[in-house]
Amino acid sequence: MELATPELTPRQREIVQLAAAGLTNRQIAARLTVSTRTAANHLQAVYDKLGVNDHVEVGRLLRSLPSAEPLTRARG
Repeated sequence: MELATPELTPRQREIVQLAAAGLTNRQIAARLTVSTRTAANHLQAVYDKLGVNDHVEVGRLLRSLPSAEPLTRARG
C-alpha cells in the first residue's frame, strides 16, 4: 500500500525532518537561522497538510513512508 501525502515545500520538508528527529521548535529555528515563530508556522502548515497534530505524529508518518519517496505526492 502506497501512502500519498501532499507535496511540501523544500523548507517544509527540511523542518519536518528536524521535528521528526526530535528537535524542538526553538532548536529548529536556531539550526535554520529563522525565528521560533517562523519554524512553528512552517510546522503548523505541514501538520495541516498531513493531518497530524504534533512532532510525534509526523515522526510516525515519516517512518511509515518508503525511504525513496519522503513526503512527496504519489503520482499515478
